[in-house]
Amino acid sequence: MTEITAVRGFKDILPDQTQIWRLVEDKARDLARRFGYLELRVPILERTELFARGIGDTTDIVEKEMYTMEDRSGDKITLRPEATAGMVRAVLENNLAEGGRPLRLFCLGPMFRYERPQKGRQRQFHQLDVEVFGDPGPYIDAEVICLLSSFLTELGLTEVSVLLNSLGCPKCRPLYREKLTAFLRARQADLCPDCLSRLERNPLRILDCKVESCQALTADGPDMAECLCPECQAHLAGVTRALADLGLPYALSSRLVRGLDYYARTTFEIHSGRLGAQSAMAGGGRYDGLCRQLGGPDLPGIGFAVGLERVILALTQVKEFAFPGPDYYLAALAPETLGPAFVLAHKLRARGLAVEADWEAGSLKSRLKRADRLRAAKVIMLGPDELARNEVTIRDLATKEQITRSLSDLDKF
Repeated sequence: MTEITAVRGFKDILPDQTQIWRLVEDKARDLARRFGYLELRVPILERTELFARGIGDTTDIVEKEMYTMEDRSGDKITLRPEATAGMVRAVLENNLAEGGRPLRLFCLGPMFRYERPQKGRQRQFHQLDVEVFGDPGPYIDAEVICLLSSFLTELGLTEVSVLLNSLGCPKCRPLYREKLTAFLRARQADLCPDCLSRLERNPLRILDCKVESCQALTADGPDMAECLCPECQAHLAGVTRALADLGLPYALSSRLVRGLDYYARTTFEIHSGRLGAQSAMAGGGRYDGLCRQLGGPDLPGIGFAVGLERVILALTQVKEFAFPGPDYYLAALAPETLGPAFVLAHKLRARGLAVEADWEAGSLKSRLKRADRLRAAKVIMLGPDELARNEVTIRDLATKEQITRSLSDLDKF
């Protein structure tokens, strides 16, 4: 019978990797607490319409990458390709933004896109998603960029850089779109087929094309900064001033656009020197029109998403991880000691200690090797002689010192 393997682009996270994952997730939750962000858990499945309206039906995500199906009722549903649209829906549906104060939220979990699997990028991937609703000012933009930068640097990633741009607003973006369209029409013979289609529907998407010839073609295109209205100019200046006040380095990039249609004004990415050509690790921006686009009030928002696979890939290139093992490895050295050892392990675990054991008798040599492989701090040895004296022998694997303790005196373990 043929062996069943994982679906292409869907990877197991094995036990020797999960401790790194927990370290990264714990750092995310710790920073969220320090910055005042509350956790929101949204469903993995949403109505397809949410992403078509929220992300934009001309984006590659909606056109090519979503896992969409019909349920038994005939409704079209989609595995979430990103979290922002679902978080906005949850905020609107549950009236979470009432009260007039900014609402700070974060979400951790898997997302799904039908992309070509490659190193650090799978079809099921995991993201930390951070969103703020109800604050239109530049300081909150700087705050979320600072949170993202802190998340990466506190994990140990020092080779990171912040790219920043403004996409303008409905007042000034039409002028830029007009200039960009005219520039591209004069060169449309050199555009890839996807960008030819984007030229008619959403020319800004061409700036996000990954085809090298299209990237080279748009390098000399019009600059969005030259088209910004006074309000957008002031907003961008406020963000850059706040980042400078924090001493957080950044670089302005007029070509930086986000792959989703709901962004406006501030947009940003963080890149890592550890990831080579595919260096983008995280990105986000402001989306002041998204809540209204999804049927809610005119509620400003800003956020980012960071891919945990790419963070972990970069981390493992920076340093090696050696996580501590259990407090004790309990070695039962004879068949008659298995029962007492089983009870002892349970009592020690009830006291909050981590205890590992194998429930078959084995030689002392084999059990010490097993304890070393587990990176246990100490070994509890229970053989026939110790059992007769109602004692155990405890060996510290670092110092090699041994002591004896009574089986009934657990306070001294």
